[in-house]
Amino acid sequence: MKIGLVTPYVYPLPGGVNEHVRFLYENLRLRGHDVRIITSSHGLQRSSEGDVIRIGKGFSVPSNGSVGTITLSPRYVSQVQRVLERERFDLLHFHEPFVPFLSLVVLHQSTSVNVATFHAYAGFSPAMEFGKRTLGSYSARLHGRIAVSAAARHFVDRFFPGDYKVIPNGVNLGRYHRAVPIARWQDGTPNVLFVGRLEDRKGLPYLLKAYRLLRKDGTSCRLLVVGSGPQEREARRYVMTRRLQNVEFLGRVSDAEKAQLFKTADVFVSPATGRESFGIVLLEAMASGAPIVCSDIHGYKGVVQRGRQAVLVPPRDARSLAAGIKELLADPDLRKRMGAAGLERAEQFGWENVTGRVEAYYGFVIRRLAAQGQLPPGFNAEIPPTPSPAHPMMAKL
Repeated sequence: MKIGLVTPYVYPLPGGVNEHVRFLYENLRLRGHDVRIITSSHGLQRSSEGDVIRIGKGFSVPSNGSVGTITLSPRYVSQVQRVLERERFDLLHFHEPFVPFLSLVVLHQSTSVNVATFHAYAGFSPAMEFGKRTLGSYSARLHGRIAVSAAARHFVDRFFPGDYKVIPNGVNLGRYHRAVPIARWQDGTPNVLFVGRLEDRKGLPYLLKAYRLLRKDGTSCRLLVVGSGPQEREARRYVMTRRLQNVEFLGRVSDAEKAQLFKTADVFVSPATGRESFGIVLLEAMASGAPIVCSDIHGYKGVVQRGRQAVLVPPRDARSLAAGIKELLADPDLRKRMGAAGLERAEQFGWENVTGRVEAYYGFVIRRLAAQGQLPPGFNAEIPPTPSPAHPMMAKL
């Protein structure tokens, strides 16, 4: 099929949705599909480069405790029409389809099969509350709906009720399996690793408080902080004023170095405060064999299992966080068992498996439309055959 992956976030800038789009693109191509990525530009990128098609300009805005993007163009409709007429997609796969405005314009102009993946999770959302009153006609144009977790499905279904298929995010298993630890931190001091944007919902201040408690009670460890963001200055000031030793702020790192850091970690910690739909960093930690301490929040419960791959603690609770880290640091056998359980569970989330489930869902949606005589005029590919009942992907649909 000819497939267009639509992301409202400026590709390939870092972010969970763009990472998802990247690996879905690569693995769909490996399965023989002709795939393009439709996104916006940010800065001086060219309008088109290889299989990446850029329409409009992306601007960063605060969103859900993080930073999101809106895309704008004075000629959106004509630009989108030209792209769709030229590319003739059989299927368009929208990621966060209701983020203004690129996805909405493409969805409105589409004559293809339209599938959407919903990635977000939050509490009350004024934007979604407003959107459910104004975006009903756009929602009706979706032929298939995917949510990356039960938490994400529960969130979006409150505003746009429908039939959602849960298909999780994936992880690049090979990258983490091949990585080797960083020698400079293999000196006998246990390494506690944090990876994430330095913003409120990722919870770094609670980890710093927990680390201070660990240092005060004599627990020997080092804290490695990967990421950047608006809380970086505050975090550095906390470390400096409390005279905390062995805290390394590493900033943003390459994918290869991030994989090495996960391999270097004796314990990975994700103290997120909430509004996480999934937790890709947990997959990365498990694929590296790192035991986990993380917040007991909805988006994480579908990824790790309590007591098997992770110690789950109440969010915003530095003392519980410190106790969980101390428990793992004091018990090498427990760390080994959790790491092995994480490696085993991560196999389920390999991108080959996840892409197979997405492809199978495409086929399900297309066959359903064909049976109802409702295939849109832009679909010109062969209708995918029905898999046999013994096919592994049938069991997951």
